[in-house]
Amino acid sequence: MDYIFRNTLGPAAWTAIGLVLPAIFALYFLKLRRTPLEVPSTYLWHRVIEDLRVNSLWQRLRQSLLLLLQLLLVLLAMLALLRPGWQGQRLEGKKFIFVIDNSASMNTEDADDATRLDAAKQQVAALVDQLESDMSAMIVTFSDRPNLAQEFTDNRRLLRKALERIEPTARQTEIRGALELADGFANPEKVIVEENGPAFDAAAPEPVELFLFSDGRFGPVEGFSLGNLKPKYLPIGSPESENLAITAFNTRRSENSVNERQAFVQIANASSQDTSAEVVVTLDGTLLDAADVDCPAGQSTSYTFRLGEVASGVLQAKLTAPAAFKDALDLDNTAYAVLDPVRDTRVLLVTPGNTTLEIALNTERTQRLAEIKVVTPEELKQEELKRQIQAEVFDLIIYDQYAPEQMPPSNTLFIGRIPPLPGWQEESGKEPVFGPQIIDWQRSHPLLNLVELGNVQIIDTIEVDPPPGGTILIDSTKGPIAAIAPRGAFEDAVLGFELVGVDQEGNVNVNTNWPRSFSFPNFCLNTIEYLGGASQLRDSSFRPGKSVELNLVGVEKEVTITLPDGQQRERQRPEKGKFTFHETDQLGIYEVTSGGKTVRRFAVNLFDREESDVPLRVRQDDEDKVQTVESLSIGYVDVDAAQRESPARKELWQWLLVAVLAVLVLEWYIYNRRVYV
Repeated sequence: MDYIFRNTLGPAAWTAIGLVLPAIFALYFLKLRRTPLEVPSTYLWHRVIEDLRVNSLWQRLRQSLLLLLQLLLVLLAMLALLRPGWQGQRLEGKKFIFVIDNSASMNTEDADDATRLDAAKQQVAALVDQLESDMSAMIVTFSDRPNLAQEFTDNRRLLRKALERIEPTARQTEIRGALELADGFANPEKVIVEENGPAFDAAAPEPVELFLFSDGRFGPVEGFSLGNLKPKYLPIGSPESENLAITAFNTRRSENSVNERQAFVQIANASSQDTSAEVVVTLDGTLLDAADVDCPAGQSTSYTFRLGEVASGVLQAKLTAPAAFKDALDLDNTAYAVLDPVRDTRVLLVTPGNTTLEIALNTERTQRLAEIKVVTPEELKQEELKRQIQAEVFDLIIYDQYAPEQMPPSNTLFIGRIPPLPGWQEESGKEPVFGPQIIDWQRSHPLLNLVELGNVQIIDTIEVDPPPGGTILIDSTKGPIAAIAPRGAFEDAVLGFELVGVDQEGNVNVNTNWPRSFSFPNFCLNTIEYLGGASQLRDSSFRPGKSVELNLVGVEKEVTITLPDGQQRERQRPEKGKFTFHETDQLGIYEVTSGGKTVRRFAVNLFDREESDVPLRVRQDDEDKVQTVESLSIGYVDVDAAQRESPARKELWQWLLVAVLAVLVLEWYIYNRRVYV
């Protein structure tokens, strides 16, 4: 049970309000209205005596209904300022941080056509109304990045306005940044002051109550200390929510014909019941195909649409759940893909001669994606080839047993050599090491997808240490032998060992058995898709909120990007490197135009199984046989979920203000009708 009254004003304000009552009394006693009238002298003395008797205190109060109404009006207003109420939870503490999740999953509508974000904002608004004059609060929102909506303030009006400004997003959920932001305010760095003696702590720690409003679509937060933060998790949503989602939608060339295309759709069913969904695929608004897809409970299923010989256009896949299925999240029911005229990736292979590598780069699958030009190091001196390299004609340059004097404006792969860059040269070894055994490799990296290196033997290699910001791809008993690192808008990958080498006598020697393995052609295909950008040219789909890098070689310097809602952004493309665009919060198709022509289009889709898996995570209590929302793991603390239906305080001040208005109207009526008692 909460207190009946809540003080929201300071002593000075109450003193000023308290002076209103005596002021009203003073006005009535100082105000004497006499009407001039000629009467006999004896009658005049009789009326003067009565007038003095009427102006006595109790006679005046007994005969003035207006005075009583005005006093009642002020008393009701003062009572309203005390904010009477009942059945509410009382805020304990002095400082509060309200952390609100506004990621994609918070767009879920669990009940009453209200989103989870709306429910979270309503709960925060109720807590803001309970703040007293000596309390302060701040509001932080988070999706894949934190945002400070309102700094610490005791002004409830500013906090309410900050709540109104919070908008939903289609981004992923990442809470660490929000916790670190709150930690910066709750745990300020200590100031050490020395005064003719030992140092002491000048910043006294103060506990801060942290209210977290989220549906918990994130994993454990490791390596974080709460410090002065006192967390309270208020889960938003329902464990019974259901959702169907498109989690993948891309296009590819048909295996049967180079000119035909296919569309691949993946659907996830985040519910406990089997169902089906209708998927409709359109091209530029025209129906291409439709299918009913069975969706098992808690699983993903896929379907392939044959598009035929479609040159270009905008594809849209629309999912419709059956009427009996309550699809709680609409954000992931539509997906987009771009069909641009097929352009092969342009690859330049610089090698003194490597038949094994040339064969691996000219398989049937790589020929579908890339146009490969093979030159010798001597041919690089040709002026026409130099001009093409500087004009960024090539998407990828592979240097086999050779390193140029100057790095090209493109992605690169070095085989058996180190890039001529300070970071690589300083970190990597100069002399080869013999007999390295591969002990680990980055299977999750796109370059090593489906690449098995367990049986690969290498005679000698250069130790490869990437510069800061780089990633080791292959590690061995002699140190790292493959790595990748960014270079501005480009990336450079390095294999420290040669595939074949030439000895001092000019004889060609095999340095590794890797080209005989089935994983080597996969590596070459991954190289074309990742470093050559073939996968980007094929799919052109990105996640919301992520930066998009586009190769706009050959277009004018001024470009215009049209967003899905029709807004336009004017930008200038860089002289060198790729064009980067950051405003990708909207789902849909983005169009890049230059010189009045469309030069590129790309799609932004949610495609996040974690965000689409909207039911609250729950655990079964074996003793009580009830389900409870899973706790959150923050650092070394398990934060249990609080009661989802937290009782809100019932306020009476609104009704008191209505009573004040009624008394004011009654006083106006009595005054104008000259009604007296």
